[in-house]
Amino acid sequence: MTLGRLLATPLLWLIRGYQRFVSPLRPPTCRYYPSCSAYAVTAIERFGPLRGTGMAMARLGRCHPWTPGGVDHVPERDPDTGRPVPGTTGPKPYRGPSGATPTHP
Repeated sequence: MTLGRLLATPLLWLIRGYQRFVSPLRPPTCRYYPSCSAYAVTAIERFGPLRGTGMAMARLGRCHPWTPGGVDHVPERDPDTGRPVPGTTGPKPYRGPSGATPTHP
């Protein structure tokens, strides 16, 4: 187990505990898709505990009553630099079971 994974595990436990025990007790108020907690889990898994937590905190800072919200996915990770790839957020096209994008007549 790497040091990053070792540091990320307790953070992920805390977030998943929130998702399982606290979030169901509150009314749905998420302005973004995916929710901030789901975004945090993905960011930490994809970018590690330091950069992922920073991205999650920035997302929480954007989440307030005056924001329009919308779709805000975690960006893809550049395999060479490990940094977020610009322009890879937003809705992703649906890929069917075969991996092909469906065509409409």
